[in-house]
Amino acid sequence: MNITFPTSSDIYLEADGKKIAAVQSYRAVSDKTEKLIEAFGSSRPVAVLTTGLYHRLELTRLYATDEAISDGIDFHTLDDFSVVIVKPDRRIVYTGCRWSGIEENGRLGETVAEKVRVLAAKRLEMEA
Repeated sequence: MNITFPTSSDIYLEADGKKIAAVQSYRAVSDKTEKLIEAFGSSRPVAVLTTGLYHRLELTRLYATDEAISDGIDFHTLDDFSVVIVKPDRRIVYTGCRWSGIEENGRLGETVAEKVRVLAAKRLEMEA
């Protein structure tokens, strides 16, 4: 059985309802934080408690939009934004995002962040 995943046709950052940057590619990982519940005298845990779910994204080659540049966008001060991934059959939106790392390689005349690591509070999936 072959499973195929639709590729992305658009990836971007959004803040205050505005598209602020185009993203060339992404990598997303969702993790659960779990805690083992042990009982006195038992050699094995009696339960597993899920205490949280979080999402990590690595975005590659972010280009600020012309409007964001004219508004003076600064990725280093950006907080509480969304990452939107548009696929042919659905949209995936990561909300409550905060960056955790930014790598830059500079070229004259370009406003580009090479890699941005992001932590997202929530992941929503909607039909296109």
